[in-house]
Amino acid sequence: MNYRMISYIMGQILKVVGLFMLLPIIVGFIYGENHVVTSFGIPFLITMAIGFAFTIIKPKNNQVYSMEGFVSVAASWITMSCIGALPFVISGEIPDFPSALFETVSGFTTTGATILEDVEAMSRSCLFWRAFTHWLGGMGVLMFVLAIMSSNDVRTMHMMRAECAGPKVGRLVSKSRFSARILYGIYITLTVSEAILLLCGGMPLYDAILHACSSAGTGGFSMWGDSIGHYNSVYIEMVVAVFIILFGVNFNLYYYLLIRKFSMAYKNEEVRTYFGVIIAATAIIAINVHKLYDGVGDTLRHTFFMVASTITSAGFSTTDTAKWPEFSQTLLLMLMFVGSCAGSTGGGMKVSRIMILIKTGIKELKYITNPRAVATVKMDGKPVEKDVVRGVSNYLILFMTLMSISVLLISLNGFHIDESLSAVITCMNNIGFGVGRFGPAGNLGGLNAFSKVVLCFDMLLGRLEIYPLIMLFVPRRR
Repeated sequence: MNYRMISYIMGQILKVVGLFMLLPIIVGFIYGENHVVTSFGIPFLITMAIGFAFTIIKPKNNQVYSMEGFVSVAASWITMSCIGALPFVISGEIPDFPSALFETVSGFTTTGATILEDVEAMSRSCLFWRAFTHWLGGMGVLMFVLAIMSSNDVRTMHMMRAECAGPKVGRLVSKSRFSARILYGIYITLTVSEAILLLCGGMPLYDAILHACSSAGTGGFSMWGDSIGHYNSVYIEMVVAVFIILFGVNFNLYYYLLIRKFSMAYKNEEVRTYFGVIIAATAIIAINVHKLYDGVGDTLRHTFFMVASTITSAGFSTTDTAKWPEFSQTLLLMLMFVGSCAGSTGGGMKVSRIMILIKTGIKELKYITNPRAVATVKMDGKPVEKDVVRGVSNYLILFMTLMSISVLLISLNGFHIDESLSAVITCMNNIGFGVGRFGPAGNLGGLNAFSKVVLCFDMLLGRLEIYPLIMLFVPRRR
């Protein structure tokens, strides 16, 4: 294990996080919030000091393999979450550290779950930092570091695999560093485009930037207790819904569109299924809840938004789904598991994994009925490698095992089984809201410190897709 290189990578990541802490300081000065000098100044100095200490001497041995890549990513996410929670504690806006850590992990992992009962009471600088953690965590801080630093291409691929979501990570171009730059270029373009369109809809500049950052990471943190529903604007709701769906698409697709390889974009089976699921779920739920709203237009407005927010793990809301029939709530729960596309900022199991699992099941059924039949699992018309199929199956087993353990631990808090299950599902799938008391109108503030730490672990498991975090606990060979 190359521990020196792991600390060097962590140092690079922490320096980037530290520099981004200057943004809420600027916001605080604009709005006359003098507490930002200490609230963000102290964490900034701590982060930069650790970052420079870890990177002052570049390691002679700069080899990074899978284990180093996974450990450095997991350790960096835990460290930046702990430091990122300090502004909330120092400012006194979230005084106890477990709650502040929960809010910060929820931000960086783009979960959007909150322990706050009165979010509108927070200062503008802390609200900005809270939403900006979504933007940083959406594409990944490590991806940003790879985009700006010159590094060994083999090394960066191991780190990209550790942080990027999906069953398989590939490069857009020959160099991983250039791939990271392309992805971040697309990410920034979409974020700025959404902010401009929100401004055109009458949303104030601060609100537009905050919600665009939150949408980009498909996180769901808002400056209002009633989320996007606060604006009561069909235009704003549709802009946000469309963009969170776009952020839930595999970013490789946008690259193919940019280089005019339209056929490759169209052949993407996962994206076609993703849009198909959104359309089908919207239609089914609309039929089920139409009696709760005035007319077809109003029904489709709320149904489409909530389906988009759920499948992309955005966590925004325009209505209280706890008032929906059990059938619609159950369907939303299923969408939480499905999630968005691999290679996007969305959460969940990912559409590609679900497709591979279903196709593997169909293949096994064919084999049982006809042992001589030759059947393969295909995606986009090409056979899926056996390692990928096995990896997807193993991921599901690990996911369900860890979810069961978490539900058991959360049940110590005294919640009913459905509430404990809802809390774990919403955190492991990085959704932000669940059902019942943890629905869009509720929060997770009633949890004790132990449960908050467990759910922090679950959120990191979901965002890093289990393996990097698990690697921290794997015994090392001497």
